[in-house]
Amino acid sequence: MPNDSTLSRRGLFMKLGMLFNGVVAAAIAVPIGRFLLSSITRGRANGYLDWVSLGPVSQFPEGETRLATFRNPLVMPTDGKTVDTPCWVRHVEGDQFQVFAINCGHLGCPVRWFPQSGLFMCPCHGGAYYRDGARASGPPERGLFQYQYKVENGLITIQAGEMPTPGPGAALLRKGPPCA
Repeated sequence: MPNDSTLSRRGLFMKLGMLFNGVVAAAIAVPIGRFLLSSITRGRANGYLDWVSLGPVSQFPEGETRLATFRNPLVMPTDGKTVDTPCWVRHVEGDQFQVFAINCGHLGCPVRWFPQSGLFMCPCHGGAYYRDGARASGPPERGLFQYQYKVENGLITIQAGEMPTPGPGAALLRKGPPCA
């Protein structure tokens, strides 16, 4: 008759299986927990509200549209070159600017500025936008998304952490319409 204090082979494998399942569950739970708590532990809860400089106003001649890049304020060590984000800056007159996201309002392809025609063109599906960012033709149903900007001490700065989209969060922060 087997002794109750001894461990059978079946019991040993049962305990090893439970131990192995516990290790696997912990290995899966740790990254998920880190992801869920990352905004708190990194201390950048309001990083998307940061204002980022695009350069001096003199860098953007009046009446012209120029490509500018900024460093995304929500940087991770593994981001590499993707933290350098391009945008289009249109100097209307004086201290009046329009800063457009480079992404098309249709599927997010990068638009290009063609000064000869005064249009932004999307290479993916033929979307076109007027110089003020309004939709001209093609599949996009809206104009180009605009960043909020301000001019202080001769520098143009934008609120760059959050991608400008017509979502509810952007609508609360924006003074004007979400898109041109």
